[in-house]
Amino acid sequence: MKKWKKVLLTIFIGLVVVLVGGVAYLHTQTYSPTNNAQQITEQAKDTSDWLYFPAKDKTKPMIIFYPGALVDPGSYSPWAETVAEAGYPVYILKMPLDLAVLAPNRGEKVLSEHPNRAYVVGGHSLGGVMASRFSKEHSDKLAGQFFLASYPDEKGSLADKNIPVLSLTAENDRVLNQEAYRKAKQDLPKNTDYQEIAGGNHAGFGSYGAQKGDGKATIKNQNQQVAQRLIAWLKENVE
Repeated sequence: MKKWKKVLLTIFIGLVVVLVGGVAYLHTQTYSPTNNAQQITEQAKDTSDWLYFPAKDKTKPMIIFYPGALVDPGSYSPWAETVAEAGYPVYILKMPLDLAVLAPNRGEKVLSEHPNRAYVVGGHSLGGVMASRFSKEHSDKLAGQFFLASYPDEKGSLADKNIPVLSLTAENDRVLNQEAYRKAKQDLPKNTDYQEIAGGNHAGFGSYGAQKGDGKATIKNQNQQVAQRLIAWLKENVE
């Protein structure tokens, strides 16, 4: 084998090893659902693109949700199931390597299946950033937007959108970049509803246990509060 071919082969093998190792590493860093969340996840309709919690009511907007970085979609099942039971079908999107940044337009698949139905888009942490970018580019039947410990960036600015927006944070969240969060308020409508869950933390917007760098939650029902606040906001602003 010629020398240059050996060099190329060595480089190729090295890249494959790095890629496989990187993927394996990310899998070890992914936050998995708690046992309770996993049990609820098993009740959802599971496809290659999302977890779907259907609702009997066919008139209310559907929810398209972008998970946080390296968080398994099933981690959001507890509050998603409750929201669906209130009449709002919930699609928790699945992402490549559990990173919404790798598939920011994944929500288009949901819209293609329901072209005439209104929808609300939401996201947790980095997922909220990607969700806002999606909403900015897909606003035809957009009925609202919500952020769980998250905010839009400039590419996903919703400042000029005439839609209801909920920004829900938690008192003991130590993961959310507070400076960036405050700055991002300029990219939200002036009538944005800002709410805070007392005693809650960053990981509590899902159900996947403790998260590195996060504060300690002093409440045990944060998922219930997330569901209750979302439902109340939806009923008041979106229906």
